[in-house]
Amino acid sequence: MSLADPSRSLEQSRLPVGTATRPTATTVLHEWITTVDHKRVGIMYVLLSLVFLVIGGIEALLMRWQLLAPRSDFLGPDTFNQLFTMHGTTMVYFVGMPILIGIGNYLVPLMIGARDMAFPRLNAFGFWITLFGGLLVYSSYATGGAPAIGWFAYAPLTERTFARSAATDFWALGLIVSGIGSLTAAINFIATILALRAPGMTMRKIPFFVWTMLWTSFQILIAVPPLTAALSMIMLDRQLGAHFFDVQNGGSAYLWQHLFWFFGHPEVYILILPVFGMVSEIIPVFSRKVLFGYEFMAAATLAIAFISLGVWSHHMFCVGMNRTLDLYFAAASLLVSIPTGIKFFNWLATMFGGRIRFQSPMLFVCGFLSLFLIGGLTGIMLAVAPFDFQLSDSYFVVGHFHWVLIGGTLFGTFAGIFYWYPKVTGRMLSERLAKWQFWFLFFGFILTFGPMHVAGFLGMPRRIYTYDADRGWTIWNQLTTLGALVQVPSYAIFVYNVVASLWNGKPAGDDPWNAWTLEWATTSPPPSYNFEEIPTVYSRRPLWDIKHPDDPDWLYE
Repeated sequence: MSLADPSRSLEQSRLPVGTATRPTATTVLHEWITTVDHKRVGIMYVLLSLVFLVIGGIEALLMRWQLLAPRSDFLGPDTFNQLFTMHGTTMVYFVGMPILIGIGNYLVPLMIGARDMAFPRLNAFGFWITLFGGLLVYSSYATGGAPAIGWFAYAPLTERTFARSAATDFWALGLIVSGIGSLTAAINFIATILALRAPGMTMRKIPFFVWTMLWTSFQILIAVPPLTAALSMIMLDRQLGAHFFDVQNGGSAYLWQHLFWFFGHPEVYILILPVFGMVSEIIPVFSRKVLFGYEFMAAATLAIAFISLGVWSHHMFCVGMNRTLDLYFAAASLLVSIPTGIKFFNWLATMFGGRIRFQSPMLFVCGFLSLFLIGGLTGIMLAVAPFDFQLSDSYFVVGHFHWVLIGGTLFGTFAGIFYWYPKVTGRMLSERLAKWQFWFLFFGFILTFGPMHVAGFLGMPRRIYTYDADRGWTIWNQLTTLGALVQVPSYAIFVYNVVASLWNGKPAGDDPWNAWTLEWATTSPPPSYNFEEIPTVYSRRPLWDIKHPDDPDWLYE
């Protein structure tokens, strides 16, 4: 067996902290700014997204305070429109995508036994250009206010007639630039996974998280260019007098919706597939069983990635498409539920009969499973065109997609952070604080987004900045705002836990969860070259093989 000797790496993790000469702050800063190490680039992606998460969260709280009472004048209508534009843009482009790309950056080379990404300099370029894109979007405030067009930017709101300041130009330029960053990351992931796997690691042996990163990367390559083209058309409309989306001069608002949602719907899966991968790594380890139906899970991931590229117009049932298109997009949308259901079945089958350990990663996985299931069911409801006709553009839709993206992506990502934080830092997070964080977030989440569904059923439209007292929406908005406030301590606890554990956390050792994939075969944190010796892989659980030479997995695969 040619894996690095675990006892040796374990010994290295026992070295006293702080015995090396401490570098100066400027040296450290220079090292991080100029780094091309995939691990540091990954950490910077995650930190970037956490900063934007705080910003996006504050924007959400301001909007919820405005909607707490009927006819509130806490925010004006234009300010409210700016906030929901920036909140949606921030959460989708600068929280969801960077945090998943960052975690993938850190883990994929380690999981496949590589020393780095295939193109390290391109990898660093992707991070910096993503950051630059975010700064460009927020530079719109320097023009007198952010754009008030929504994160969907429906035409003709982006035309100069309705958006006269340069804010919309900054917004479009920022998303074009950050899109280039996403594309570079996708190219790098594909090249790394296909070309740099350790000897013996065939495609049937790669960790499941790597599968999901591979298909997510293909989705990014297909979905982002149409958005980039559409944003460029906005710039041509605004700067050079083109009329692609200018309806009064022969343009088409319908064209924008097609181009935007061709990106927008696969984006949901770009944000959730890597989370499926994290969950698929955590459940087996904390159930002490192999992943049930690995091949079916891989096939289901491919099916989700493929089908999700052909369902975009279910966001457009109400624009007046013909019956044939309505039928096709309703059927295709319902079809996605089949491979998703296969994944759910396999996760539950993996847990069934296992010796489950309810430590923090598994706790967040359970939160993910319960919440994403409900979000998926409301998605099936909205895929039925007659039902969508009744509730489109209502708060039911707002509740649904937050249930999927917060309940799914955020809970799953927290599970991943609690699982791999010991590998990144060499320290354990506090389990006690993690449980406090989980329960604040879980109950706050339900209290925030559950009432939104009821308000939607009662007819409350989305994107309104106020409402009259006689509509029956007040109590549901008050419950939603209360839920948002309940969530606040959970994020504060998380930040405190992450920072405090860096100094005071229990030393993690190399393999604190008794896991089976390659990243746990090296030290915590890993050295810059990842592995002293490139490992040779014989099964899907290479670390199990080295721990149990008398009963290796490759005998049964």
